[in-house]
Amino acid sequence: MSRREAGTDGRREAVPSGAGTASGPERRRVLAAFLRSRRERIAPGDAGLPAGPRRRTPGLRREEVATLSGVSVTWYTWLEQARDITVSRQVLHSLARVLYLSPAETRHLFALAGQPLPAPDAVRAGGRPLQRLVDALDPHPAYVVAANWDLLAWNRAEAGLIGDPAHWDDPERNLLRLVFTDPRIRTLLADWPDQARTLLEQYRASADRHTGDPAFTRLTAELRERSEEFRTWWDTHDIAEFRPTRRVFDHPHLGRLTFDYVKLTPVDTPGVTLVSCLPSDDGTAGKLGALSECAAGDRGVTSEPGAEGALNPE
Repeated sequence: MSRREAGTDGRREAVPSGAGTASGPERRRVLAAFLRSRRERIAPGDAGLPAGPRRRTPGLRREEVATLSGVSVTWYTWLEQARDITVSRQVLHSLARVLYLSPAETRHLFALAGQPLPAPDAVRAGGRPLQRLVDALDPHPAYVVAANWDLLAWNRAEAGLIGDPAHWDDPERNLLRLVFTDPRIRTLLADWPDQARTLLEQYRASADRHTGDPAFTRLTAELRERSEEFRTWWDTHDIAEFRPTRRVFDHPHLGRLTFDYVKLTPVDTPGVTLVSCLPSDDGTAGKLGALSECAAGDRGVTSEPGAEGALNPE
């Protein structure tokens, strides 16, 4: 049997009477101590509140954090008492905002609550150093993606291979969306069905680990609506983990290109992946310089002069 405690803004947080999603009493105690320490370091004025008389403890009161976060005082008190309650991702984001948590502290909060880490902000999570690293890998194609496959960084060689993402609207900078909605990608990727299904299975594994994340929910719903193949393969529930793989491209200007894909995960930027593409044969290696030149002319997979931005879904 479970009880529910209503938030002050009408949201409801589940409060199970049995075992919850937390991994154990120790983790809940650490989470409670962490929240108290962050709450006590914030002056009321910093949160737009009057200091008021007779504050027996430093920082914000529990009821102030609860009100600012949109949850009930009772529920937040239970959280700081290390009770076995369920904490949603929405509330964690609210607490991170109210407590002015840094990106590292926010990831720590989610980990203590037993929730998947939040998707990193491309700028706040070290996007510039990653962009410099990606640029240094040129003329080998390389890019950085978030957990939901949003494209965060790329170099000139990658732009020459798939088209320049700088010319796309932000919502279109998602590799899975491009694979399943742009007809030109079907021409670019040799053996599109096998490659597309493998990519979907990798995305499915990530999406299942981020259940409830709005970014995954929106993308999955959109692709189920727009792509019959995505909808059919998604319903099989097949998953796959990334492994070093070989991908073959039929480039409209350079012909057949074959790359071995290698994935790296930056230790200081959880939730993002750097992918580097290494030529798997001498013919591809000899075309790397020309691939970067395609980016300079913004040719990429766009085969007709004057065509709209490469890989821009129709």
